[in-house]
Amino acid sequence: MSYSWSDRVDFIIRYMYDIDNNGQLDQKDFDCMALRACLVEGKGDFNEERHKSYLTMMRALWQEISDLADFDKDGKISSEEFKEAVKQTCVGKKYEEFPKVMKAFIEANFKMMDGDGDDLVSKNEFRYNCISRIAVDDVKIIDAAFEKLLNDEDKKRGGINLARYQQLYGDFIGNTDDKNASVHLFGPLPE
Repeated sequence: MSYSWSDRVDFIIRYMYDIDNNGQLDQKDFDCMALRACLVEGKGDFNEERHKSYLTMMRALWQEISDLADFDKDGKISSEEFKEAVKQTCVGKKYEEFPKVMKAFIEANFKMMDGDGDDLVSKNEFRYNCISRIAVDDVKIIDAAFEKLLNDEDKKRGGINLARYQQLYGDFIGNTDDKNASVHLFGPLPE
């Protein structure tokens, strides 16, 4: 598995943003993410108000990402355009310096991972999130990734809280060092 910065950003594109798997990002992907977030948070229950809220957030995220990354203004963002935008807005920066809407997406992603709503991503929730995105044939690999993420405070808490998740996510896309703990945030990255 490669944990280079480029591979991590590719992972975000392919497994988190490019919902229709067509190799590029467009507004449809973000509308699909809104529905996914609504249904995951509701554990299958559809709530119209929650969906509207997610739709507003995801469309704002699409607009912001589009403004930053759709360099040729064709309504689609290629992998290379996205990487360049992330490089310009996130690399070398702390989470607090990220664009506002991107931070909202990261917080929504945390909520989706926190299946029981206790404001902590446990090992079981981490496992579920990993296996929902990628093919893994050994739970030990997922557990090893989770353990590599945890610092002493995380171990005391029994998982990752929102502030720690924000820090890890910020490092996942903003830190080019492929040896930092955050590279394991989404489990073992596929080749």
